[in-house]
Amino acid sequence: MKSLTPLKSRTALLAASAFACAALSAPALAQQSDEFSWWDSTKSHAANIWDKGDDAIYLSGYAYHGRSTYSAEKLAELNEKAWGLGYGKTLRNESGNDESLYGFVIRDSHKHPQIMAGYAYEWVWSLGHSPLEVGLGGTAMLMSRQDYFGGVPFPVPLPLASIGTKKAKIMFSYVPRFSKNKNNGDVLLIFGRIEL
Repeated sequence: MKSLTPLKSRTALLAASAFACAALSAPALAQQSDEFSWWDSTKSHAANIWDKGDDAIYLSGYAYHGRSTYSAEKLAELNEKAWGLGYGKTLRNESGNDESLYGFVIRDSHKHPQIMAGYAYEWVWSLGHSPLEVGLGGTAMLMSRQDYFGGVPFPVPLPLASIGTKKAKIMFSYVPRFSKNKNNGDVLLIFGRIEL
């Protein structure tokens, strides 16, 4: 299998993240000059995050499945040790909020690789005069899983929250329940982001 060169990896991550970047940063894009098209503005915004953002490593470790949503039998089959690793760039923007581009691979609930690439926006608030801060926002990504669409990437928007310092945070994302039927959705993913 061929490995991607750094330039091709950067291009693939930027392309996968461009739609997500536009979805969550539409107000910022609307304020930009009309001299650029929507697509050019989106690419420029993503490139700015990639070029000016701090390198970040993502570490995943736990996927909590709602106990009232899953049967005991199903919980016994599922993997909650969602080990994974990712890389991205995070930019603290002029408003004091975080914008990130990332690529991430974790072990899904069925112990298969789950590949994600996307854009995240978090509004950030300091906790008093300490270095601690909390964040609340969302992410839009392309995700690939073996159990959905035969592994073909599909778009997913999810809520996002965090607590920590600017350089190291514990982060949370939540997949809501898809229907009233048991054994789907209702998963809290807990992971960390460390800026280098």
